[in-house]
Amino acid sequence: MTAVISILEATGFEANWVFLEAGLGAVEKGLDAMPKATIDRIREIGIALKSPTTTPKGGGHTSANVALRKALDLYANVRPAKTLPGVQGPFADKNLDIVIVRENTEDLYSGIEFMPHPDMAQGIKVITRPGCHRICDYAFDMARKQGRKRVSAIHKANIMKLCDGMFLEEFYKVSMNYPDIIADDIIVDNCCMQLVTRPEQFDVFVTENLYGDIVSDLCAGLVGGLGLAPGANIGKNCAVFEAAHGSAPDIAGKGVANPTALLMSAVMMLRHLGLNEQADRISASVLRVCQDGKCMTIDLGGKASTHEFQVEVIQQTHATC
Repeated sequence: MTAVISILEATGFEANWVFLEAGLGAVEKGLDAMPKATIDRIREIGIALKSPTTTPKGGGHTSANVALRKALDLYANVRPAKTLPGVQGPFADKNLDIVIVRENTEDLYSGIEFMPHPDMAQGIKVITRPGCHRICDYAFDMARKQGRKRVSAIHKANIMKLCDGMFLEEFYKVSMNYPDIIADDIIVDNCCMQLVTRPEQFDVFVTENLYGDIVSDLCAGLVGGLGLAPGANIGKNCAVFEAAHGSAPDIAGKGVANPTALLMSAVMMLRHLGLNEQADRISASVLRVCQDGKCMTIDLGGKASTHEFQVEVIQQTHATC
């Protein structure tokens, strides 16, 4: 986060930064994982840049991310996966440019779980028609604004005929309002197979919460890993931008983390604010640094520290003035 803020300010971006508690750090202070005060402040400001937070597996506190998305109704999760020059990956030569639009507030992530018997746990999948309609409309509208040609719905309607069937029904209803965009659908397991064999065929995906969580990480792996994967959570009145990856407590404080995912999330934030010139400068700088390959972080096979990467990106940003 420190590196990202420094790079933003190097472009002339000015903000009165407000730092808020969330995640494990908040829990250790006796607060909720996503404190009400934090949610209320983000609601008031209307925009936030969020660092990764730790969520325990199985037990412990609930996900700060899920709590924030539900409280602010950040229904659209947008995760681009784009090939970067100089970054090695299984499809580095394919020039991939895929966007996953994931419904962010429903599905199994609604958190409705219970144990009717000590040996049985049940979770309820919640899918609503309005929720399906608005995420599909968001995906098609985004595709049109970005000049994209195809939107594909990911589903499992062959098995979950009511829940995923409703999603698919609303998808095709919405598609009728966008005759200039190709609309098709793909079953989630086939989608995963296609992504690791011919990913270049895809453009924009729209899907439910759980499928989107899995497929977006898969797509990040196609272009070099989660360290490069940005994300946005968009609602009617608020927007929160965050890296797609989680936290990495094992390297905290060592100065070796790759800030690219959070930095490109900040680029998405700049575009959301209409600051396209600054967004373009940072994007171009990151592309040049990656293409040059001399200042890559450890996860990308280089030796640069977080600070060294930050300095190099800032120098490249100044070169574009």
